[in-house]
Amino acid sequence: MQESQETPFKRSMQSRHLVMLSLGGVIGTGLFLSSGYTVNQAGPLGAILAYLIGGLVAWLVMMCLGELAVHMPEAGAFSAHATRYIGPGTGYTVAWLYWLTWTVALGSEFTAAAVFMGRWFPEVPGWYWSAIFAAIVFATNAFTTRLFAETEFWLSLIKVATVVIFVVLGAAAVLGFVPLADAPAGAPAPGLSNLWAEGAFPTGYLAIGTTLLAVMFAFSGTELIGIAAGETVDPATNVPRAIRATLWRLILFFVGTIVVIAALLPREQAGLVESPFVAVFDRIGVPGAADVINLVIITALISAANSGLYASSRMLWTLSRQGTLPRALGRLNRRGIPLNAVILSMLGGFGALFSSVYAPDLVYLALVSISGLAVVLVWMAIAASQWRFRRVYVRAGNDPRDLVYRTPGYPWVPLAAFGFCLFACVGIAFDPQQRIALYFGVPFVALCYACYYLTRPRQPAGGAPATQPDPAEDSHRRYADVTEEPTS
Repeated sequence: MQESQETPFKRSMQSRHLVMLSLGGVIGTGLFLSSGYTVNQAGPLGAILAYLIGGLVAWLVMMCLGELAVHMPEAGAFSAHATRYIGPGTGYTVAWLYWLTWTVALGSEFTAAAVFMGRWFPEVPGWYWSAIFAAIVFATNAFTTRLFAETEFWLSLIKVATVVIFVVLGAAAVLGFVPLADAPAGAPAPGLSNLWAEGAFPTGYLAIGTTLLAVMFAFSGTELIGIAAGETVDPATNVPRAIRATLWRLILFFVGTIVVIAALLPREQAGLVESPFVAVFDRIGVPGAADVINLVIITALISAANSGLYASSRMLWTLSRQGTLPRALGRLNRRGIPLNAVILSMLGGFGALFSSVYAPDLVYLALVSISGLAVVLVWMAIAASQWRFRRVYVRAGNDPRDLVYRTPGYPWVPLAAFGFCLFACVGIAFDPQQRIALYFGVPFVALCYACYYLTRPRQPAGGAPATQPDPAEDSHRRYADVTEEPTS
């Protein structure tokens, strides 16, 4: 198939695709499997408070990303924004951090999906299911963006419906409208007394801070809206609408889920069960609860891998367009798909999968640790980029009121977003279980900066650019007529 470097991305995503893409990227195994662990570590009220703070930080970051994505809708998203408004070394590092995050996720999602399929088909080898799911995810990303968007829409809808049913049935059980299967006849409604049965914060206030990174990581995926903005119909209208719809739903879903779990499961038990969703559904008396949640988790894993391959391939495309990776990775085929970048990202996912089997004690541990820290660092870059962009925009003589979408509360919103993320990074230094993220993450960031400045394209004598002007820059100028300050 003939490919062209100048073939543009196809703008085929609608607002509903953006909303479900973001919801699907966030609602995953972290909510279905690990939410009980947060209740156990921070206590019922502490977990609720941690998720409220995480939702607030996600809202602050998305307000920043909204201004950037509407003004400059492109597939490079926050990597391209960081390159322009912080510095090319930071944009390069952000792209590799985000690529690694989703590539590691690819390997772990395929492995986990095979394990959960083993519940129903124990005689079938796990690699068989991993290969099938990998083929499905690759196909949805390799043909058209519309196929990817529609697939992710319906996969995400299954997860969202499950969470809504869980919260509604759980709330009904808490209030006594639905009797608990293990409660004696005539027993009073459990209510919310379990939230403070051991005191307000039985594990201490510090536990809230140490779980904050994990909670913020649970909200990761909302930033996928920024990546998809470059392939969205009418981004000026659809991106702000999707951001507003996504954030309120996520906060309600997450906080509602944690309240139900904390109210119906004792703190110690919440940290021991394989899935708090199964435990709560069993208490309510939902038939086949374990099989239902098993199916939903498999759907969540495929959905996460689907979003991950999309996001990681767009990061490679961005690095290629910036001249730091081979130009072949920046080519779009006739359907507007960066197929070479999709293939390389899929290979990276298989690399993560094999490392989880053959080198889990060092290689895979390092990958998981870096990816756990990466999203928070990316959020910091988004906040810093928006703060820098607005300063550049105003200094060029523009009026912020002319922006189609404007971050409210500037400069306090980006500063608060950056500060909360920095606090979360500092907080993990006090948690021995999460501290390893700093041991691997900080050297990886330093390595990215070093690689950029050692391998960046050199300008020939006379100051002429080493490469031809990037056609994507013309697209950028249609959305941003600002005179950018020199960055380093």
